[in-house]
Amino acid sequence: MEKYHWDVNLKIRLLGETLFNLLYWMYFPFIAVYFSQTISLTWAGFLLMIPPIISLLFNLIGGYLADTFGRRPTMILGSSIQTGMFALFALSPSPWLDYAAFLGIGIGTAFYKPASDAMVADLVDESNRKEVFATFMTMNNIGAVLGPIIGAILFFEYRSLLLWSCTTVTLIYTVLLFIQLKETVPQKNTSAKFSASQVLSTQFKDYIAMRKDKAFMYYIVAGIFSVIAIMQLDLYLAIYITEYVPLQTLFHWNDWLIQIEGAEVLGLILGLNGVLFVLFVLPITKWLKSWTDESVFILSCLLAGFGMFAVGFTTNIWILFCLTFIFTFGEIVRAPVIYNFVSKHAPTKARAQYMGAANMQFTLGRFVAPITVLLATWLSPITIFSVILLSAFISLALYKRLFSLPTPTIK
Repeated sequence: MEKYHWDVNLKIRLLGETLFNLLYWMYFPFIAVYFSQTISLTWAGFLLMIPPIISLLFNLIGGYLADTFGRRPTMILGSSIQTGMFALFALSPSPWLDYAAFLGIGIGTAFYKPASDAMVADLVDESNRKEVFATFMTMNNIGAVLGPIIGAILFFEYRSLLLWSCTTVTLIYTVLLFIQLKETVPQKNTSAKFSASQVLSTQFKDYIAMRKDKAFMYYIVAGIFSVIAIMQLDLYLAIYITEYVPLQTLFHWNDWLIQIEGAEVLGLILGLNGVLFVLFVLPITKWLKSWTDESVFILSCLLAGFGMFAVGFTTNIWILFCLTFIFTFGEIVRAPVIYNFVSKHAPTKARAQYMGAANMQFTLGRFVAPITVLLATWLSPITIFSVILLSAFISLALYKRLFSLPTPTIK
């Protein structure tokens, strides 16, 4: 990608989305704690089940708007909504208004993201897309690593300052999008007029059309099972490490001794996961550039599945760190290919809608993934890790089936 010239649209977005993502991770990890303290633990659990469903709906609508009216106005709309909702969050005197603002931020993001992803596919030729997507993911994950560390201090002690910082950054970014961003949609519908009934009607028809796209449906279902396996780092793996990993020596040199147990081990593994993603997503994407999407998806399933499964056979912290490398690389190799596949498969006139619909795999995967925590009440750890491995194998089989289907010729 050294010879690839970055379009000004991509440069603006890379800078703006990196800053916003850093701020996002300063508050997002602490939202559940905040609502459990200000509303109640029971209500917080219920309320936090709603945003993924809202996000799924508005991702589809955002994709429709981006394909019909253009990437630029849809991205400006999404960024403007985020700006307003951050300001509302900062000014809010009520936790219930805080929650409404939190939902609004998610809606703005859902409008923005399909248009943003589609713009990459519009501007970047197929040979360079994986690396461009990987670059965006690298910068986003820097925020995911640094954000929670800074936010642990700012969110609870200086929340108003944090939220006003988010408001300011998104406002500046929105103005920059308005001034500098150029439209990239291949087939903009200049005669279309916006109305709620038209959007819903068109969305329903487009959703039915996507349902008939057999390859895309295989892709979504395979992705759901893959996400179930990958998501266990924050779910059953966290429970297993916390409950079963005993106090152990991390370093021992002369009289200097460092010992850690479950919670500390989990923190190190989570940190290692984030750092590995930041450091290696771009180099690995370049390394696997010549691989087909099918080969990358299969490699991801094998690394994530067997990496997670092997955890069930050990409580040794150094072996756990080694296995973290394995299942994290399973996550890393598939990350850029997710969007690359959709950008190649989707009809050009419906690219953003497909990008939005592709996010269903994450929404539904996150919804189903906690079943391992429920099963842990009755089943042994090795049985739970076997279920995770089975999920990865199902994903692998579905990916194999997906790429055995005839390649569509009409775009």
